[in-house]
Amino acid sequence: MKSAVILFPGSNREGDMIRALRQATHQQPAIVWHADHELPKRTDLVVLPGGFSYGDYLRCGAIAGRASIMEAVRAHAERGGLVLGVCNGFQILCESGILPGVLMRNAHLRFICRMQHLSVEQINSPFTNKYAARQIIKVCIAHGEGNYEADQTTIDRLEGDGRVAFRYCNAEGVIGGSANPNGSRNEIAGIFSEKRNVLGLMPHPENLIDPLVGGIDGRGLFDSLASAA
Repeated sequence: MKSAVILFPGSNREGDMIRALRQATHQQPAIVWHADHELPKRTDLVVLPGGFSYGDYLRCGAIAGRASIMEAVRAHAERGGLVLGVCNGFQILCESGILPGVLMRNAHLRFICRMQHLSVEQINSPFTNKYAARQIIKVCIAHGEGNYEADQTTIDRLEGDGRVAFRYCNAEGVIGGSANPNGSRNEIAGIFSEKRNVLGLMPHPENLIDPLVGGIDGRGLFDSLASAA
């Protein structure tokens, strides 16, 4: 699988993402600058990593969502190419209109950095096929604006089409309540596009791929992408 990681001013998780992709695909991802207009030829997967693009001025991801490279990312997604946006990358995908909804300030108006359990809601996708249905995984979160919101029609469509990829839960798999770290609607932690070739999620699977840092539950996402290739 040939992958490309988009680098914006203020991105800070690209190194972790590159390591995770390299471990799973045994190939070195390309780095693409935000001001570029084209992706490398034969790119299979585009990744928008976490961080604070453009310093998070205006709304998080709002400026990056209008960067020059995003037209190429949108075209890649429209022709069925894979796109992954993590944390700030999820915000950028929403702000660019590639995914529906918006990420708002956390319900308690505080930045959250901690380990977090998720329920894998859908395994029929290139991003989740190595997980089991309703598998409980532990990854990490680090965000101040992870509260996913959308109008009721959009929420109903996401739920009805099975496009909720992950939900926040506790270690026992109980969804909602105190297990929801940011107030996200329906405990949504990640969603797919209509064709399930685009995934946006707030948690960081790229940080949980090695036992030395506390677990390997994030590895399933990258192994899924490798197998999809």
